[in-house]
Amino acid sequence: MQSLWMLFASFVFSLMGVCVKMASSIYSVSEIVMYRGLVGVLFLGCLIAVRGGSFRTSLPWHHVWRGIIGVAALWMWFWSIGQLPLATGMTLNYMSPIWIAAILFIAGWWSGQTRFEWGLAAAILLSFIGVTMLLRPAFHADQWLAGLVGLGSGFISAIAYLQVRRLGQLGEPEYRVVFYFSLMGLLAGLAGVIANTIDGRPAVWSAHNGKGILLLLAIGVTATVAQMAMTRAYRLGKTLVTANLQYTGIVFSSAWGILIWGDVPGWLGWCGIAIILGSGLAATYYNTRNTATPAAKATVAQANDPIATEV
Repeated sequence: MQSLWMLFASFVFSLMGVCVKMASSIYSVSEIVMYRGLVGVLFLGCLIAVRGGSFRTSLPWHHVWRGIIGVAALWMWFWSIGQLPLATGMTLNYMSPIWIAAILFIAGWWSGQTRFEWGLAAAILLSFIGVTMLLRPAFHADQWLAGLVGLGSGFISAIAYLQVRRLGQLGEPEYRVVFYFSLMGLLAGLAGVIANTIDGRPAVWSAHNGKGILLLLAIGVTATVAQMAMTRAYRLGKTLVTANLQYTGIVFSSAWGILIWGDVPGWLGWCGIAIILGSGLAATYYNTRNTATPAAKATVAQANDPIATEV
């Protein structure tokens, strides 16, 4: 089942998160974003050249839009994480599957279609409850702005994920989608590093060492591989199942926290992990059962519209 590519992507993203956490003591956020994009561009550029792929695309503005909203969501999330407790920031960003379900529902209602996968939407809601139990988010009254920004990052991420699926529906291969997103990340990170020159200060570049270089390479490679797996999942799988499987990233990250930093969840956290896994299995089963019956042939417009094919 193609949506299970998101399970692999979540695992690799969790590895990237470990490397980012370790690298944050050496490099700034802008540098990590920049080097992540640089490694992705080089890695995919070599892969495309070796395998005879093409950089040419008939959808340049789709890639630009996907890059802008993706990078904007990333920066908003990082900013909110700096202002909020980590658990709160992560929980707000993981609202993106809820936003996807809402967007699909509104699209279906607006187009007059009645079919909506309530079972999958319920599984997504249960997953978010599990995330909340695991992370136990909280913030003070004076952090409302950061909370809104974190919530907004989840909403923009949902739009980015739907745009990834749309690019796939329009025939763009995974490597090209991820290549141009990596390029946008490289440019955005570079802009962040040199932004200090606005105030007349020199751009800040952290000194490299062996550990830092290895971490940056690991971040770039894992991010690229995970992005390609995620893109395939959204292109070929069911949108709501794929979105629900994103929540497993919290489970993987919690496991790394236990193994590396000894951050063991309490009983409420373990219950949250169980709910996340259970809802993911339920969503997969629900989708498999529903797709067992052949669906009616879609129109050309529906085949090219990721929202129309899901509601």
